[in-house]
Amino acid sequence: MLHYPHINPIAFHIGPLPVHWYGLMYLFGFMIGWVLLIWRVKRFNYGLDSEAVSDLVFYVALGVILGGRLGYMLFYDFPVMIHHPSSILKVYQGGMSFHGGLIGICLALWIFAKRKGIPCLVLTDLLAPIGPIGLALGRFGNFINGELYGRITDVPWAMVFPNGGPYPRHPSMLYELFLEGIVLFVFLWIYTLKPRAAGMASGLFLIGYSIFRFLVEFVRQPDPQLGFVAFGWMTRGQELCIPMLIIGIILIVVAKRRGELITRKS
Repeated sequence: MLHYPHINPIAFHIGPLPVHWYGLMYLFGFMIGWVLLIWRVKRFNYGLDSEAVSDLVFYVALGVILGGRLGYMLFYDFPVMIHHPSSILKVYQGGMSFHGGLIGICLALWIFAKRKGIPCLVLTDLLAPIGPIGLALGRFGNFINGELYGRITDVPWAMVFPNGGPYPRHPSMLYELFLEGIVLFVFLWIYTLKPRAAGMASGLFLIGYSIFRFLVEFVRQPDPQLGFVAFGWMTRGQELCIPMLIIGIILIVVAKRRGELITRKS
């Protein structure tokens, strides 16, 4: 069994205001993403320049935060949202949904694409290889908070989490960090260095994430307010990954048929 490294979730204070590591992970994700987006638009024909990237990052940030919070309340805490609507604003208490954030990003990109006259799939392909960095940092923030831990186990790398009782558990957030973050990033980054049909990278991201998340959910502790939502074993996370997987497959089929290439700048 490994020892859980107790890390103060509060990184520092600005006066009386505590700054949490989890919030800093979002900030680091946006900053790294900004740099990589500029690198990509300088080298590939996405129809954007470096100045437009700043606007794009702003749209994405709004989509992540608003979509992530609303998605969590809708998918995981709907009764609380109905009876206490003000709880939507209590982001500081935790509760962000990846699937909600993804929907928020897609809506933000759709609006941005309409304003710039760029195909939406080109923008989603631009973000696809960069998204896993934010996922990895977010899961690391979950690890620091000791949340989203796994089920009880006796594997050698199990940990006792401060909020998970006295029993050793799977460090499931680290599994997600590795699979949804590092593995998916390396694969998509290498894949998108070559010319490919618009929509392919987006489809591969959806498929890769949904498969990795679906598998990790088998060892991740179900949300206590929901438990298993179907068949006595399926979690809400797995349930939400099914339509994501289907959409990813459809995107790849459509991309191959359309054959609209994203190429390097000459």
